[in-house]
Amino acid sequence: MKLLVTGGAGYVGSVCARVLLDRGHEVVIVDDLSTGSEQAIPAGAAFVAGDVGEAAGWLLDGGVFDGVLHFAARSLVGESVQSPETYWYGNVVKTLELLEAMRVSRTPRLVFSSTAATYGEPDSTPITEDAPTRPTNPYGATKLAVDHAIGSYAVAHGLAATSLRYFNVAGAFAGLGENHPTETHLIPLVLQVAAGRREAISVFGTDWPTRDGTAIRDYIHIRDLAEAHVLALESSRAGSHHIYNLGSGAGATVREVISACERVTGRPIPSVDGPRRAGDPAVLVASSEKATVELGWRPRHAGLDEIVLDAWELFRTRLPTGW
Repeated sequence: MKLLVTGGAGYVGSVCARVLLDRGHEVVIVDDLSTGSEQAIPAGAAFVAGDVGEAAGWLLDGGVFDGVLHFAARSLVGESVQSPETYWYGNVVKTLELLEAMRVSRTPRLVFSSTAATYGEPDSTPITEDAPTRPTNPYGATKLAVDHAIGSYAVAHGLAATSLRYFNVAGAFAGLGENHPTETHLIPLVLQVAAGRREAISVFGTDWPTRDGTAIRDYIHIRDLAEAHVLALESSRAGSHHIYNLGSGAGATVREVISACERVTGRPIPSVDGPRRAGDPAVLVASSEKATVELGWRPRHAGLDEIVLDAWELFRTRLPTGW
């Protein structure tokens, strides 16, 4: 298939593009490089530098693409609270422009990179797809709005669409990994401490009702996530919009993540305990049972040490020679 990958110069988009290329698909990436890097674009993919909303019209014109995988988005929770207009415009308006371009060109398939942040603070875990959607920040709200828009396009225009909701993606594959301009994810932050680039890792709350008092979060290997996107693309059906949660079903505490990083790196990692952050739930874990049953997907790289090791090996290549 000939596929358009939006945001393919970012972490998740670049790895998914790599896997699609390995499966023999033709891949065209469009990215404005506002948060992605041209160095992350996998060999073999064509690249168009530009705004997704503006480029989608002429790229898709003529119906030459078999599908779109849409990763381009703003994704920092704190930033979304401080600058909601940026998120409503960048995540919702730009996606509507993409959907319109797909409708006009009759591009038949869409896989959307959504988020479990659409659920907000869950009543119970693991979170299933029928859980109430109550996002607690503009980031989650914009992703939920896009999910609704996609569903309506599927019904009205026969789009074959899938939204994948997940929490914390980590690890590396094929020389591609996390390298965000503003890093907010726990595993790369802890590895920065191991590498001496950060003095200590902050632990927000040590009195949560969990097995060691620190918050539990769900971690999924980037390779497993990419495989889920391929399965979603292959299983999509015209006129339907399916939503799947992707996760480990178990989760790890903050202290367990720190311990895993110490085991993998062989270096002590100091931490600083602090108070809970407002709005942080104790446990966020996604159920992937529906994806297992309907897509045949299950995480094959679910061990925390394996996830950390892959991230660390790539991280070390970016350290000064002789480190």
